[in-house]
Amino acid sequence: DLSCYGATVINTPNIDLLARQGCMYTDFHAASAVSTPSRYALLTGCYPARIDQYAPVFLRSPLIIDTAQLTVGKVMKEAGYSTAVIGKWHLGFGNQEPADWNRELKPGPLELGFDYYFGIPVVSSAPPFVYVENHSVVGYDPGDPFVYGERAVTDSFPEKSDLSAIGGARAAHDLYKDRLAGTTIKDTAVSWIRKNKDRPFFLYLATTNIHHPFTPAPQFIGKSKAGRYGDFILELDWIVGEVMKTLDEEGVTDNTLVIFTSDNGGMLNQGGQDAWRAGHHMNGDLLGFKFDAWEGGNRVPFIVRWPGKVKGGSRSDELLSNVDILATLASLVGRELKDGEAPDSYNALPALLGKQDKPVRDFLVISPRHKENLAIRKGKWVYISAQEGGGFDGTAIGDGRLGGAAAFLLTGQQNSDIENGKVKPGAPPAQLYDLENDPWQSTNLYSKYPDVVSELQELLSKAIKTETATRPD
Repeated sequence: DLSCYGATVINTPNIDLLARQGCMYTDFHAASAVSTPSRYALLTGCYPARIDQYAPVFLRSPLIIDTAQLTVGKVMKEAGYSTAVIGKWHLGFGNQEPADWNRELKPGPLELGFDYYFGIPVVSSAPPFVYVENHSVVGYDPGDPFVYGERAVTDSFPEKSDLSAIGGARAAHDLYKDRLAGTTIKDTAVSWIRKNKDRPFFLYLATTNIHHPFTPAPQFIGKSKAGRYGDFILELDWIVGEVMKTLDEEGVTDNTLVIFTSDNGGMLNQGGQDAWRAGHHMNGDLLGFKFDAWEGGNRVPFIVRWPGKVKGGSRSDELLSNVDILATLASLVGRELKDGEAPDSYNALPALLGKQDKPVRDFLVISPRHKENLAIRKGKWVYISAQEGGGFDGTAIGDGRLGGAAAFLLTGQQNSDIENGKVKPGAPPAQLYDLENDPWQSTNLYSKYPDVVSELQELLSKAIKTETATRPD
């Protein structure tokens, strides 16, 4: 989606500047191709497969992170940092199901080491379509409670779902305006930075850009050449620029580590299909999309800027993942991790500083939407434990859930197992790719290298067992 990573239809000058001032990684992966489990991995340093979490959660879900778990927030708070989550949460609230939106939303981010939370509690395409601050719904009126099964009165866009899942709470719903969500999140983040500039701070800023529905602020509508999808990217780039400008204005740029990444690859939904037809390929030449075990579902941007520490204008092909962020920040602040804490998180700080003498990782587990398609990466090899990508299963062009083999009818991509939008009869039961020579995953080598398949199958099986959850060396 970014011009610094090769996009030509869309230009992202602020994110490109961040890349020029820091290091851009080309083999960085979200530990899951799905938002909720990907965020779980980022915050806990654990593979989501360990807790059998492959799907996104919605408004009825309790908090899926155990409050006894170590999190990025706890690591930084223990080290004396002010900590905040601003933006999309999508990890559940409370300890009951269905979640009770008429009470304090507790436990939540504040019980996981964060001093402050403001943002969208689930996703921008699904209810409850409100803002939450700390433990409370913003604008909540006890005299007008939430009611499950009633229709929400709120901004309506075609890509929204389940408007009838929960209603009531009219005053709270009225405060949430889709086209102002990006601006509201940005303004809150800027304000929080300014208030905390005089002490160490850690901000986890999770924008709704570019999750569907694609609802950029009015000043961005029609400004890209890739439709609403592209317009939403332009707004994201603006948000990044405003945050960077704030760091400059407050005089903290040189002493601030900035990380830019994504929780999963781009999605070929209706807006994505329009962008594709306009020439914008959201995952470049990589196979697959959001939710997939294929590279397009989980290989994501990762840009690190730290003036005087990270070499500006550099690139790296080091294999890393968002599950590594916890161990990396723990190393940064001198927090020793014990067995059972962040068991799948590797310290990437030497790689960021250009001081490592060996690869950070020897393998990486990647989760798609469907657990049958779990993937494992080791060296140049990636093994996927079933056919197709294991993501969206829509079969018709125009379907917002278009994915898998059927998506090839629109994209024209090639894979040796797929023909005419379907898996070929007699195709291998699983997949093996040599990413060094075939990064676009055009040729399945499952049948050619049975020894490699057996090795990776065994490693994958061991890697996600709870009893093997010990700290990496």
